[in-house]
Amino acid sequence: MRWLMGLTVLLALAGPASAAEQELELSVAGRSTLATLRTPDAMTPDTPLVVMTHGTLAHKDMEVIQVLAKALEQRGIASLAHTLSLGLDRRNGMYDCAVRHDYLTDDAVAEIGAWVTRAKGMSRLVFALGHSRGGNQVARYLAGNETPAAAGAVLLAPVTAKAEADLRASYAKTYGKPLEPLLEQATKTVAAGRGGEWMDVPGFIYCRNAVVTARAFASFYSADAGQDTAALVARAKLPVLVLAATKDSVVPDVAASFAPLAGSSGGRVQLDTIEDADHFFRDLFAEDVADRIAEFIKQTR
Repeated sequence: MRWLMGLTVLLALAGPASAAEQELELSVAGRSTLATLRTPDAMTPDTPLVVMTHGTLAHKDMEVIQVLAKALEQRGIASLAHTLSLGLDRRNGMYDCAVRHDYLTDDAVAEIGAWVTRAKGMSRLVFALGHSRGGNQVARYLAGNETPAAAGAVLLAPVTAKAEADLRASYAKTYGKPLEPLLEQATKTVAAGRGGEWMDVPGFIYCRNAVVTARAFASFYSADAGQDTAALVARAKLPVLVLAATKDSVVPDVAASFAPLAGSSGGRVQLDTIEDADHFFRDLFAEDVADRIAEFIKQTR
């Protein structure tokens, strides 16, 4: 695969914060990306390892990722939470909206694949997990690989096609200017081979008054078949667990989006709901998520 070309794996020299935690570094497409490996006390090649991808503009140390990783560790499951580069070297923390944006939705696929491959060197049972937009990007990784290295996947409140359409529809209300002229400008600029040109826009994803390349703007706001996460999962062959939150106001249609697929997949795609949880599965809801994941891994083994 093309994303494996030039791949260099680097273990960070800094010592782990505890016996069960280690900082890792991986170079993908010339950029260093960071991750945290958390392992139970008795880590062996048979210990399941979950590669965790965060949501939009977020990072590996956000609450939903950290709390879930620790809950999995208590259940004998290792985790590798990584931060997507979003075009930056050694990116850490939330993306700074003052920084210019030059990255594409599909850039995450190479980074997820690289970390899954790295994880395979530590465990024979690797699972890919994605939260929110990260769930869609994990689905893109699965659908784009005939033989992915992962044994299965968990999509936690994944972004849906309707959520992406709603984001486009609300652009004018959110940022005070219509999306269509900006998207048309970006699309034409990309088609003319000038996708790296910068645009000043009233808003980009969650950032107001952003400076963004035409290719980045077109990537995130153009209607794209890859935004239909359920359709991507339908194309994949691996077992997939989809977890929806009943009080999710960010992506409220996860259950409705995946129910037909879960009902027709012969058990390959499982859909479960966490009662009273919101989009970030705060507090004890992370324990419920960890229980569902542990049971899913047990079934897959």
